[in-house]
Amino acid sequence: MHLIIQGSDVATADLKHLARLCGASGIGQVSPNVFRLVDASPAAGIAELCAQARLDHAFVPADRRLADIRLLVMDMDSTLITIETIDELADMNGVKREVATITAQAMRGEIEYDESLRRRLALLKGLDQSALKRVYDERLQLSPGAERLLAQAKSHGIKTLLVSGGFTCVTDRLKTRLSLDSTYANTLEIADGRLTGKIVGRTVNAEAKRDELMRMRDAMGIGREQIVGVGDGANDLKFLAECGVSVAYRAKPIVREQTTHAINHVGLDGVMNLFN
Repeated sequence: MHLIIQGSDVATADLKHLARLCGASGIGQVSPNVFRLVDASPAAGIAELCAQARLDHAFVPADRRLADIRLLVMDMDSTLITIETIDELADMNGVKREVATITAQAMRGEIEYDESLRRRLALLKGLDQSALKRVYDERLQLSPGAERLLAQAKSHGIKTLLVSGGFTCVTDRLKTRLSLDSTYANTLEIADGRLTGKIVGRTVNAEAKRDELMRMRDAMGIGREQIVGVGDGANDLKFLAECGVSVAYRAKPIVREQTTHAINHVGLDGVMNLFN
């Protein structure tokens, strides 16, 4: 195994201390603030030191290669982008606090997702459809490293799939902007220029996200070990379980506990540093 260390600032003293703790045979520099500790073994104190120094760490197989990956699957809200789209729509309808509370409970797995979405959408009823474009234009920001991650994936011939419990009014625009291969999200119902508080068709919940991943996997003829998944909430766990490498990005504890790696400090491009 190798131990990957990355952060906004990796102090030499911390790096040497980590090398001693894990018994590494050498230290290789991948980029200015990314290091590979060679032939490393898990040991007490590593997680604590990294947390204190605000460093991300990951034990990865020495033979894991980016060239073997064929599909990158990502969540959208609070993963590919920094906002929760439904919370920002709620702000434009004067109910952000109420909706954000339900969103947080759902992300932690405290409320069943379909019920949480039904309750949140009901609070958006009557919102003018112009708010959909305003949220994208005025409030949406990509997560740090998002464009670099996707550019690297494209350069290695890796297909990209965005699966979201958010809305097509955002995913469609992101698909064009970021040259994503496929997107899958909820479609808001609109009547007379206003949101009805409902969606059209199947609810994109945890099961739907997983099913869309498996559909694309089967169409590509690839295996689980060729898929990388990135998400942050309980609604992502089912699709992440179908990925050979699963990454919790600035995620809730329930997600960090059930994924192969966690990134809490660096940007999304840090995902690519988990591979040779």
